[in-house]
Formats: sequence, structure tokens, C-alpha cells
Amino acid sequence: MAQQTALADMIADGADKSDRAVVRDALGVGVAVGLSGFAFGVTSAGSGLGLLQTCALSLLVFTGASQFALVGALAAGGSPFTAAAGAFFLGVRNAFYGLRLSQLLDLPRGVRPFAAQWVIDETTAVTLAQPTRRARRIGFTVTGLTLYALWNLTTLLGALGAKAIGDTRAWGLDAAGPAVFLALLAPMLRTATERAVAGLAVLLGLGLLPVLPAGVPVLVAALAAPIALVAEGRRRPRGPQGEPVSGPNGGAAAEEDR
Repeated sequence: MAQQTALADMIADGADKSDRAVVRDALGVGVAVGLSGFAFGVTSAGSGLGLLQTCALSLLVFTGASQFALVGALAAGGSPFTAAAGAFFLGVRNAFYGLRLSQLLDLPRGVRPFAAQWVIDETTAVTLAQPTRRARRIGFTVTGLTLYALWNLTTLLGALGAKAIGDTRAWGLDAAGPAVFLALLAPMLRTATERAVAGLAVLLGLGLLPVLPAGVPVLVAALAAPIALVAEGRRRPRGPQGEPVSGPNGGAAAEEDR
């Protein structure tokens, strides 16, 4: 009986340590990324948006890449329509994140509408890195809460301090948000197709930047995914009926061997 009690205590201690580790990692991501909200606040104010407009974007939109794309396009002289369209297409990825996270987290129905606000790159990355549902829920909640609170606070501080800082382009603060986004995205590009999509999107976005209105190159860059997928499909070997086959040897036997 004493041995069973000791074993139960050891298991409980291990679970506590695991929870603490998840909280530590989630706080690290939330704090590190949340501080870049200051850069967004400064950039948004520098693009001509008011304090309430800037804070509303962080409170209601809450996805850094889309927010930076919107204010960046406005600052470059783009129309509100193209700026909003570019931000929208960047934010669509969060819907696909939500499809996956809804299965992993299995949250109560009443909580899901509120949790949807926190479905972004950082919470998704932390959640997917956890081995159990309990750890995933902890990681998602702590990351989302920390990042949401800190992002909105630093957005407010950045917008208030924009006048004191001056030209955001001289400080390079307008590049802080995209840099954080790229740092999170780069480790997720594991296959040749994913790297091809990213590379083609960069080429389309940067190449068309001098010739298209602000905000439009981001929309055109979205074509990188279907172009790369079509090219990959044409390179795949095909079976007797013309259907594409997978596997290192291009046949069904390879699938059975694995």
C-alpha cells in the first residue's frame, strides 16, 4: 500500500512538472510575441490611424500578420479595399488552424466562440507541440491569454508613444511584426512543396511590389499555393489508369511496405 501511494505521488509530481513546463513554454511564446504589439501600435499610428482604430484592430482582429498588412498597405497609399482584402486573405489561415484545434482541444460548445478569437499562429504552434489533450488545453489557454493581454497593452503604449518615436521606417519597427511571423513560419516548412510555395509567394510579392498598387501583391502571392500544387501533381508518377500514386517507389506496394 505504501509503495502504491509513493508511486501515485511520483506520477502526480510528474504531471505537475509537465504542466509547469507547458505553462513555461506558453508564457515564453506569449511574452516574446506580445511585445511586438508595441511595433504595431507605432506603425498603425504612423500610417494615419487614430488611437481608437489602432486599439480596435488589436482587440477585434488580433492576428499580427493581417494587422501589419493592413496598416502597411494604408501607409503605402493603398485603398482601404485592397488593404482589407490583403489582411483578410492572410487571416484565412486561422480558419484552417481552427479546424485542427477543434479536434485536439475538444472544448465545450459554449467556450468555442470565445476560444476562436485566440486561434492564431502562436497558439496553434504551442498547442500542436503538446502530447496530451490536457497539455494542449493548458498551452492554448496560457498562450492565448498572455498574448492577447500583452499584445493589446503594448499596442496601446505604441500608439500613444508614436509621436515621440517619429518615423517608424527610420527605426525599422514596421518590419518587427513580419519578422516574428517569418520566424514562426520557417520551422514549419518541412517538405519541398511547402518551401516551394513559400519561395514562390516571396518572389510574387516582392517582384510585383513596384508595379502593382499597395496591397495587391499580397493577394497575387496567394496564387503560389495552387501553382506549386499543380506543378507537384504533374511531376508525380501515374498508375495504369492515369491516377497519381504516392510512395518513394511510386507504387501501391511501397505503401504496403510502410
